[in-house]
Amino acid sequence: MKKNKVAIITGGGRGIGLAVCKQLAEDGFSISVVSSSPAARYEENLKPLREGGANLIYVQADVSKTDDRKKIVQKTLDAFGAIHVLVNNAGVAPLERRDLLEMTEESFDRVLSINTKSNMFLTQLAAKQMISQEPVNGKRGTIVNISSCSAAVSSTSRGEYCVSKAGVAMLTMLYADRLASEGILVHEVRPGVIATDMTGGVRDKYDELIEQGLFPIARWGTPEDVANVVSVLCSDKITYTTGNHIDVDGGFHIRRL
Repeated sequence: MKKNKVAIITGGGRGIGLAVCKQLAEDGFSISVVSSSPAARYEENLKPLREGGANLIYVQADVSKTDDRKKIVQKTLDAFGAIHVLVNNAGVAPLERRDLLEMTEESFDRVLSINTKSNMFLTQLAAKQMISQEPVNGKRGTIVNISSCSAAVSSTSRGEYCVSKAGVAMLTMLYADRLASEGILVHEVRPGVIATDMTGGVRDKYDELIEQGLFPIARWGTPEDVANVVSVLCSDKITYTTGNHIDVDGGFHIRRL
């Protein structure tokens, strides 16, 4: 009997992560949903996946903690026996937006620990497991980092977030370089303004910017827009590219006169 490929999605209980879980489950993956919150918090979000027949487990883990990262990998292996995809999606914004000259070390450490350090070391663990596995359709694994347009766009009121995502961009290139010879591909997806809980507090601001024409595709992005790109990257259709990024930002990255 053919076994499903297995995907770990961090921050999978809501927003972009939940949309990725739904899409990869639809694509036939067994899913390890990772979140720092108790399972009960996202039970209603995940209920449609279970009712639709998705093969999934929920792992409560704080990706910034060494032992929890090990738990994510071990729980996934215990349930499914392999890891074919890692989607590093978990991320946080600063608890308080502050001018760059007023940013605190505590905020910097918190954001970098969750957004960047956890990416570095969870990828390390997953990659080692992938290397130990036999290739499937020529690949041992796929790693997708959910970054942000902030990897290349300055926001001086949340500099720690920009730095953290720029770090993810470099991690994508580093791991793509290191792992290509192992049959593992590494990609980065850079969402722009996506309608999630994280952007809920600035909805009016972005509504106005969309109205003013800041984005060539004049609408909010959706979590599903991001999930669809992740789906293609995790498929067997992308086999001769690695270390690149895809902007999912309505064309915001285009420099215009």
